[in-house]
Amino acid sequence: MAPSSPPAAAWLVREGKVLASVEVADTPRSRMRGLLGRDGIDGAILLAPARSVHTIRMRFAIDVAFLDAEMMVVRVVAMVPWRLGRPVRHARSVLETERGVMASWNLRVGDRLTVTDHA
Repeated sequence: MAPSSPPAAAWLVREGKVLASVEVADTPRSRMRGLLGRDGIDGAILLAPARSVHTIRMRFAIDVAFLDAEMMVVRVVAMVPWRLGRPVRHARSVLETERGVMASWNLRVGDRLTVTDHA
């Protein structure tokens, strides 16, 4: 089996300000892999489409932002390893970072995010 290619990389932006680099996992294989097998992540990973996540077999705690179809934050939670998250009703994608990163961004419910290509 050929090695899977890494998710596409881009910028995560709020109100014109770049928050971080973001990997976009938009295939079944890249979403399934997510952050599994990693010791951390610089930036974030966007799982799309997704309404829930789990941290089973993960090596570190994460922050999770659930985003609606317009990339508006509808919920932000912290998760430790070996947990199952519940589906979020209006979520269409999920943003994951290392725990504490979203607080450092002051990310809140109602924030609208965009993803732009690295240029």
